[in-house]
Amino acid sequence: MAPSEPLREEEWARGREGAGNWRRGPAAARGAPTAAVPVALPRQGRRLWMTDCVPDPSSRAAPLRARGPLEKKSFQEIYQSDSEGWETSKDLRSNLGNLESELVFLNTLTGINIRKYSKKIENLTSTEMTERRIKKVLQRHKLSGNCHMITFQVEFQILEFQDKENLSSIITDLNIIMESTAYSELSEFVSRAEERRDLFMFFRSLHFFVEWCEYRKRTFKHFKEKYPAAVQLPEGASSSCMSIRSTSQPGFELVIVWRMHIDEEGKVLPKLDLLTQVPQRALELDQKGAVTAAPLHFRALLGLLGIEAALESLLRLLCGGKPRCPPSTQCCY
Repeated sequence: MAPSEPLREEEWARGREGAGNWRRGPAAARGAPTAAVPVALPRQGRRLWMTDCVPDPSSRAAPLRARGPLEKKSFQEIYQSDSEGWETSKDLRSNLGNLESELVFLNTLTGINIRKYSKKIENLTSTEMTERRIKKVLQRHKLSGNCHMITFQVEFQILEFQDKENLSSIITDLNIIMESTAYSELSEFVSRAEERRDLFMFFRSLHFFVEWCEYRKRTFKHFKEKYPAAVQLPEGASSSCMSIRSTSQPGFELVIVWRMHIDEEGKVLPKLDLLTQVPQRALELDQKGAVTAAPLHFRALLGLLGIEAALESLLRLLCGGKPRCPPSTQCCY
């Protein structure tokens, strides 16, 4: 069976109305816009917000367009101006306390935890550039952290160029290192983020990817507890597939394969496929081709009911119960 396309947003968003209230999925599945989540990088004296700089997709060097006060001040000048107010050690402790509180808040909000961070600055301004009042600075940043169960290390360089009127910053190099993980979907995405030098897309997509993985884990766990005799998780609690065995017809088994698809823009969407395992004798008697068409019918069921209700219908069918169908619609089975 050829792999299916990832679910379109309107499919699972429309179907979730009949999905029941036992669990709620990620924020994206509840209709919230998949907007970028701001991530704070700890800095000495000054908070660096990822939303302060917006990547421009038209440039391969991923220029960062400065906004607000960054239009007239370099990072070094901002740091110096902020530190001037630290007249006593008490002021410094108060500022550090505020930074720690904000980092804890962002960790709770996004699930991204920055454990280590370092920065080196190299002044590339030549004598001739100084005479023309031009500044050129190269910043080397290195940070490591985790987003729930996924750990990462990011190294990137920012080239800052400032003249009398303008200040521009571009990411000239981005290197993302991730420990070996069972999530194969991330490998291609990380390579794409490095190629585009798009640090913002990396953090945003990682956040939603982990949310979907946690949602899948909760969903499978729920059905395992509700139908212990019929449901099996071959890969354990964090399994990407769930097998459903018929309690009345031995040899009949359906396998749900649930993976995450990350598109070219970094958008994360669920991708569910249905595989069938039935005895050869049943295939010979299946003159209408119901088994062969089951994967396509499952896709239609997902569009009508949503993820949880579609899985519930399959389980009721194989466990001898009546499948759940919305009013004025015809079940696929």
